[in-house]
Amino acid sequence: MGMSFRRVVFASAAAAGAAVFALATLPVAGQQPPPQGRGQAPAAPAAGGQGRGAAAAPAYRAPRTPDGKPDLNGVWQAMNEANYNLQSHMAQSAMQLRPGPMGPLPHQKVLYLGAVGSVPGGPGVVENDEIPYKPEALEQKKKNQADWINLDPEIKCFLPGVPRANYMPYPFQIFQSSSAIFFAYEYAGAVRNIYLKDPGPPPVDSWMGQSVGRWEGDTLVIEARGFNGQAWLDRAGNFFSDQAKVTERYTRTAPDVLTYEATIEDPTVFTRPWKIRMPLYRRLDGRQIMDFKCVEFVEELMYGEWRKTPLPR
Repeated sequence: MGMSFRRVVFASAAAAGAAVFALATLPVAGQQPPPQGRGQAPAAPAAGGQGRGAAAAPAYRAPRTPDGKPDLNGVWQAMNEANYNLQSHMAQSAMQLRPGPMGPLPHQKVLYLGAVGSVPGGPGVVENDEIPYKPEALEQKKKNQADWINLDPEIKCFLPGVPRANYMPYPFQIFQSSSAIFFAYEYAGAVRNIYLKDPGPPPVDSWMGQSVGRWEGDTLVIEARGFNGQAWLDRAGNFFSDQAKVTERYTRTAPDVLTYEATIEDPTVFTRPWKIRMPLYRRLDGRQIMDFKCVEFVEELMYGEWRKTPLPR
């Protein structure tokens, strides 16, 4: 009787221990299971799977326009911090971007804005988080960053250029038909007509450049060049010259996601081509492109000193 009782106790304890261990190894709700790393056994195939050699899940196939191309129509928007800085960065006061003693009054006003004038942190969108500047160009970038509040073209409502127009904190709309593709940006009323047949060299340099598109499978590839060299890539002072070429790739990778890539080449500024990559999300709230013609907002900033009686600054 005693022996039988001990066997029952030991069996019950073993069962309880196994149950506790099983519960401890389950992920908490909302918690992702740890990724497989070196030395970890591969995950077992799902029930009903064929294990090694099983067919992968089919790639997403985007809806089509009447001519059979992926449908990119819609209002899209980046949801990241790339407009502040393409590279990884911590949250900071805007004044922390300017080394040395506090500058003239416009910089002091940034301090008065408190958290509104700050820079949110971001993981960066540059491949390998490195922009390969030539030494003299890197010095110019540092000067831009140190005085961005006075120098960034965005401050004065100049057109944003490419690729920056795609990741500013404003939506943009793609209009696509079998014979034309057109981008309309909310910021400053910027637009791009995407030529589907190469018209030849750009007739004049401009903020937005000239864009020529083609399809490579399900990806829209756009080559943009003919820039005026005055646009910046972000508020951190990253820039390129009028010799830049930007090759963009737009791919529908989910029902409401465009995967966006842009390769930037400029032999006068960079030692090699480099790439940014990010998702663009479709606005599902019925959002339309609004007017944000900001020129009137910067008249005092740019021309206020020429008033007959200038306002205090």
